Amino acid sequence: MPLYIVATPIGNMDDFSFRGVQILKEIDHILCENPNHSLRLLSHYDIRKPLSPFHDFNKDGVTPGLIKKLLTGMKIALITDAGTPGISDPAFYLVRAAIQAGVPVTSIPGPSAFVSALVASGLATDRFCFEGFLPSKKGRKKRLEKLKEEERTIIFYEAPHRIERTLREIANSLGDRRVVIGRELTKIHEEFIRGKISEISGNFNYKGEMVIIVEGFKA
Repeated sequence: MPLYIVATPIGNMDDFSFRGVQILKEIDHILCENPNHSLRLLSHYDIRKPLSPFHDFNKDGVTPGLIKKLLTGMKIALITDAGTPGISDPAFYLVRAAIQAGVPVTSIPGPSAFVSALVASGLATDRFCFEGFLPSKKGRKKRLEKLKEEERTIIFYEAPHRIERTLREIANSLGDRRVVIGRELTKIHEEFIRGKISEISGNFNYKGEMVIIVEGFKA
């Protein structure tokens, strides 16, 4: 049976696709980052299936057993805390192992925070690059320096307590560019902050993970 990669809402529960709900009701087992977190969404849609965690800290240990179960015919779906599995999480590790073992992989598309922020940003969407989270400690400056002449729109994820630091470092490495910050996407307090970095720094409500959209380099 295939491994199902199922996208879940990034905030608003009504964004769950009909197909995603149907698949989760039909499969045998659900893998998720945090079972306690996922139970709220699954209960909302009356999805009652066994749950087990799959994350960076246990992926090496549990993947071989999961592949064996898939090969014996168990129907397994992988979800993330919010959005599309494989975007800034270890879903690719299981997907790669499944493909190597000859297990079909089926993606059930749905919400993704960086896509939602990008299309509402007002910055160029025809060409972009997604950088995910910058390293929390070492390597931040080096990563940014490599993007100095990146002409495509650049997208980062960032935690609220690091947003000011990250904007300052982006400005130091890339210059005082136009940026758009998206936070609390699809939720009641959804907000977009637009302007040059020098104009918007210090204007943040420090709640919710943020998407940073940065204007590409212009010669």
